[in-house]
Amino acid sequence: MVGIAYLFAVMVPAVRRSLPTSWEHPIGAYGLGLLIIGNYLGIAVAPSERFMGDVGRILYVHVPAAWIAMLCFMVAFVFALVFLFTNARKWDSAMEAACEVGVMQGALLLLLGAIFAKPTWGAWWTWDPRLTSSAVMMLSFVGVLLLRGVVQEPDRRATWSAIATILAAVNVPVTYMSVKWWRSMHAMQSETTQGSALNEEMRWILYFNTFAFLFLTAWFMGQRWRIAEARAEADLPEPLPEVAL
Repeated sequence: MVGIAYLFAVMVPAVRRSLPTSWEHPIGAYGLGLLIIGNYLGIAVAPSERFMGDVGRILYVHVPAAWIAMLCFMVAFVFALVFLFTNARKWDSAMEAACEVGVMQGALLLLLGAIFAKPTWGAWWTWDPRLTSSAVMMLSFVGVLLLRGVVQEPDRRATWSAIATILAAVNVPVTYMSVKWWRSMHAMQSETTQGSALNEEMRWILYFNTFAFLFLTAWFMGQRWRIAEARAEADLPEPLPEVAL
């Protein structure tokens, strides 16, 4: 709750200006601490999964990576909409940051999924609907970043990539619902509005690690936003020289 309260507090400009350092550094350190503790809990404290045994412990990082990747992509979708309505460059920078950090989380999701799949399914990769839709989701946002790299004119780049982000975000609900819509080897969602498939101890460790991922992602996104803002400022045309009359 401390981390969530801090995130809400730094939304106030006066609070951010009063901090002795960049707002994202404290939340990044907090997230790193939670991740170290959460990984210890997942390895040494949590019980073995009933069917998968100790292999199931990877879910304490695999599932948070999946949730946070989808959250990043939906945040990028919101930033894209806000940019199209306001045409404010800061929202384009925020959208770029969310897309890039989401792709990082998506790559981690697929890597952890492959490590999990080998001992449980006997293969690093199968064309399972959940795996395939997750890969398509991540690659669609890779496409957004590639588009940004190709289009050099700042206004056109911002508009085109906002539209591409909105189109790419269609893959997020498709990925989430894939295990319900198609026959899949992948487990159904463990956490739903109807209840949880996990026992209480496994569940709170999963949530603990999810918050660790969330706070670290906020740090990455804040840092990436600053880079995008600096690049956008460098792209601004030089002011016209003053002409003496």
